[in-house]
Amino acid sequence: MSAPANNELRFLVVDALAGVQTFARQLLEGFGFPSHSIRNAGDTASALTIGLEFKPDFLITDWFPKADLSGIALFQRLKTVNPGCRLALLSFEITPAHEAEAAAAGSRFLLRKPFTADDLKTTMRRSLEQLAQERPELAQRLNAVMKAQQGPGHLPPKIVLPPLPPQLRAGDKVKYEGQSDTVQYVVVRSGELVVQLKNKTELIPAHKLQRL
Repeated sequence: MSAPANNELRFLVVDALAGVQTFARQLLEGFGFPSHSIRNAGDTASALTIGLEFKPDFLITDWFPKADLSGIALFQRLKTVNPGCRLALLSFEITPAHEAEAAAAGSRFLLRKPFTADDLKTTMRRSLEQLAQERPELAQRLNAVMKAQQGPGHLPPKIVLPPLPPQLRAGDKVKYEGQSDTVQYVVVRSGELVVQLKNKTELIPAHKLQRL
């Protein structure tokens, strides 16, 4: 993988769900950012290792409330190697306390999960437009990309949202491994939505379930 040029914006996307990582990468590439300027990680520990060397300009991360290193704590560590790094947060749970903490950390947005393709696309576009006001060279690049996408005969990149966890609650009927079951309770574990089913002893990642 080639390294980004010094004047290229670097993105680090951190989420336990591979689908979120993939979609965020596709979305950023659709905005015209080269693939080598985007890195992914599934947890904050590995993200820290990547980020200390990669020095991202924009960190998009799950809140990771149960991890030893939360998303906000990761951001604070990465700012030691790139003080200009920006933060964007994703979370299954958003309370007034979360909003206040995100604002205090300077987060560009706090987006509730699960979200739709349009939710993330619109939110990212607004954040990039705001960022473009701070980085004139980025504004020129984004304007060029948007203009090219609207040109005659040009089809914009097709962005497909990978499966994201369904919104579930106790009592919902679901299918897992071909068998019907009932949701007992839903929890967030290390930033991932997991479910206890009536007939299973282990917790099941929500994205592996099909709502009936």
